[in-house]
Amino acid sequence: MARAVVLASMATVLLAVTNRVLYKLALVPMQGYPFFLAQITTFGYVAIYFSILYLRYQSGIITREMLSIPKIRFVAIGALEAIGVASSMAAGAMLPGPAIPILSQSFLVWQLTFSIIFLGKSYSLNQILGCFLVISGVILSVISGSEEGQFLSNVEFIWPIVMIVSSSFQAGASILKEFVFIDGEKRLKGKRPDIFVVNSFGSAFQALFVFLFLPFLSNLRGIHFGDLPAYINDGASCFLNVGDHQAACDGAPFLPMIFIIVNMAFNISLLNLVKMSSALVASLTATLAVPISIYILSLPLPYMPHGAKLSTSFMFGASILVLGLVLYNLPKKTKHKKMNSTAI
Repeated sequence: MARAVVLASMATVLLAVTNRVLYKLALVPMQGYPFFLAQITTFGYVAIYFSILYLRYQSGIITREMLSIPKIRFVAIGALEAIGVASSMAAGAMLPGPAIPILSQSFLVWQLTFSIIFLGKSYSLNQILGCFLVISGVILSVISGSEEGQFLSNVEFIWPIVMIVSSSFQAGASILKEFVFIDGEKRLKGKRPDIFVVNSFGSAFQALFVFLFLPFLSNLRGIHFGDLPAYINDGASCFLNVGDHQAACDGAPFLPMIFIIVNMAFNISLLNLVKMSSALVASLTATLAVPISIYILSLPLPYMPHGAKLSTSFMFGASILVLGLVLYNLPKKTKHKKMNSTAI
């Protein structure tokens, strides 16, 4: 099992780096239509996941008992992920690339807090101190970027805050998914639910709530309810790169499509890691991609030719954050936790 977890973790790190880079690149042509991209992404998940679910059910891998798991938890997962994904895309479209991996690490802090409150987990002193350093690193990076001449100085302060808050919704969803696996194991007499059961139903409700929340979330971008039909039509034209949007939407549909494919693979890998270990282990594994992602996103890239100049203070904040992640992962001389025997 330990070897399998290591291999799954390595795959998750690789996919995490690719996913973070493509996330920003996909938002270059879709900068004006992040909610449309969020909607297309979630509907794509529903189509693919339920297709795989059907095939696995026909082959006997997924049983009727797995499909009978209470759906109310998937409703909550879908609502949390809908708000988290849509708001993070709105913020990501306005933020420079290297800032996104940094601000997204608040996910770890939210997740640790929620796992203590809702799953009853306990953590060692070095783990708590590690999360404190993560918080400090995020704050230092944001503050350094607000200084005149820094690469975040031209960004409205609301967008880093939106990115941090969006992580709380996604962290809450990941904790609920872990609970579904744990509770499902009890209901299925020792057999854990298949990851595609969790992914499929979670994504179905996520797609529903992205659609229902669209009028509210669009206000973040100053889009009024009456303008939504035109916004959706323009978003589709930009996504397909047709009509009058070809110059402004250069890179579509290739960049958004490849992001959706890689993002789906990353989510499957991450959820598989939760099933094998815990939600927090999966989160920490993904965060190992942070320094690599920051470096790559600071370089000149296709459709982002100017890159980003990282200030000394920003790099200091990023270093504090990575130190916090390392501290959290130091070997612990504690009893094996009940929840960790069960790892988005």
